[in-house]
Amino acid sequence: MENGNRQGIAVWLTSLKFARQLRRFGNVQYVSKKMKYVIFYCDQEKVEEITKKLNGFHYVRDVQPSMRPFIKTEYQNAKPDKAKEYDYKMGI
Repeated sequence: MENGNRQGIAVWLTSLKFARQLRRFGNVQYVSKKMKYVIFYCDQEKVEEITKKLNGFHYVRDVQPSMRPFIKTEYQNAKPDKAKEYDYKMGI
């Protein structure tokens, strides 16, 4: 996998014994044993194609791509914390 833009995909499974098969689609980051889901990352260009493939498997209940790459994470009107500002002025 190249150093391109990555996007996360959450896949809910019917059984965790199929979690290992998802490694061929991307880098598996987390497997929840209790809730039976897998989080993995793949190239952003391939997300739609992989989602369609995963939905065709009998052991996949649901597939949801992460929306994080499309959400703005820099805020312009963030208020500075007055308590922290005061501590810096005192030299603490």
